[in-house]
Amino acid sequence: MTTIGFIGAGNIGSSVARAAIQHGYDVVLSNSRGPETLEALVADLGPHARAATPAEAAEAGDLVVVTIPLGRYREVPVEPLAGKTVLDTNNYYPQRDGHIAELDEKTATSSRLLQHHLPTSHVVKAFNHIGAAEILSTGSPAGTPNRRALALAGDDADSVARVTALYDELGFDAVPLSLDESWRVETNKPAYGIRQNRDELVANLARATR
Repeated sequence: MTTIGFIGAGNIGSSVARAAIQHGYDVVLSNSRGPETLEALVADLGPHARAATPAEAAEAGDLVVVTIPLGRYREVPVEPLAGKTVLDTNNYYPQRDGHIAELDEKTATSSRLLQHHLPTSHVVKAFNHIGAAEILSTGSPAGTPNRRALALAGDDADSVARVTALYDELGFDAVPLSLDESWRVETNKPAYGIRQNRDELVANLARATR
């Protein structure tokens, strides 16, 4: 059984964890405040969930979801994530994260910053342009007309394929981008935060300007 580790257990992280458990995964959750603060969430999620430290969640996960405020990305443990696929749900909000020069000047993307921090991991931007509740409520089986589509962005083909498969399991079509094109699905872009099928998402990604 595949285990998904979570560094961060807020709205997006807990929703992805719940959806993953519904599809047969084990999850290991962590946050910055300590495993004991996750007892209620773990009890609610059931026997396929447990709490740990960020380093332990990183070590335990076959896939690992990083879902913390972007301004704290340097706190993500590096060594336990070596060689692993890391799903990055982060978005840049200067009012929360502080100003980051590379992002303000558009010389990097938020996911590229995380990739630089994790040089031996394979970062894939995922689940960043969907509301937490919609992760659990808007998925549908493959082949459903107007099935919702989500973008993902990564440079490692195997990792992109793994996240594509996870999207499909959880009920979503996937539209892939390269990591440096991940800005097309960030905040204030046409594809951000709206429900769209594959063709609509492809069109909205193409419409984005930097």
